[in-house]
Amino acid sequence: MTDSPDLGRNDGGGDPLPRGDKATAVRSMFDAIAPRYDLLNRLLTFRLDVAWRRRTVRDLALPAGSTVLDLACGTGDLCRDLAAADHRPIGLDLSWGMLAAARTDAPLLHADALRLPAPDGSVDGVTCGFALRNLAALEPFFAELARALRPGGRIALLEVDRPRNPLLRAGHGVYFGRVVPFVGGLLSDRQAYRYLPKSVVYLPDEAALLGQIADAGFNDVAKRRLSGGIAQLLTATRA
Repeated sequence: MTDSPDLGRNDGGGDPLPRGDKATAVRSMFDAIAPRYDLLNRLLTFRLDVAWRRRTVRDLALPAGSTVLDLACGTGDLCRDLAAADHRPIGLDLSWGMLAAARTDAPLLHADALRLPAPDGSVDGVTCGFALRNLAALEPFFAELARALRPGGRIALLEVDRPRNPLLRAGHGVYFGRVVPFVGGLLSDRQAYRYLPKSVVYLPDEAALLGQIADAGFNDVAKRRLSGGIAQLLTATRA
């Protein structure tokens, strides 16, 4: 994560999104919500997040025994799914609170996703769940993934999305914009769960996002819409 002078856009009402040092703001937020993060993920997605992560591991499409960095690993959900698929996951997160709450046997590192503690071309795959919108800039992030991956290595990046169907989009907007902050505020940190639904505004549009991945040195760049388009899975192969 990096500082950015252009942080603070909002899609209407409520608290503003973080300004200035976004990395510090996001790290503090995730430290605060770590104790109940898994509970709220399951509750607010009706356990769809479990299926999304398993699909992420399948679409990573790497042979057993591959070394995979799981960035923004949180409490270790994707690390556990990677281990179940006979991969060798290594979890990295900027939040000490998340690492302290992690439930995985994988090695865990406190690290910035823009400065990975990995030599050039040293890993087979990279996964990341629901963190792209928390980065101040995506192009340096994709470049760092390309640096760490071997040629032919794979990425699978899971993120929220907005449905294209107008009816689904309207219903999703109400749920994501009102219900999620309300429930999150009752069970965890209110300010964090106001930020999380609105943070989707940080993502570029689909064409720009896929273009940034390709420009960083990836082939076979693809986007899969999950659960009617409320989530997206981005995959690509290192050229």
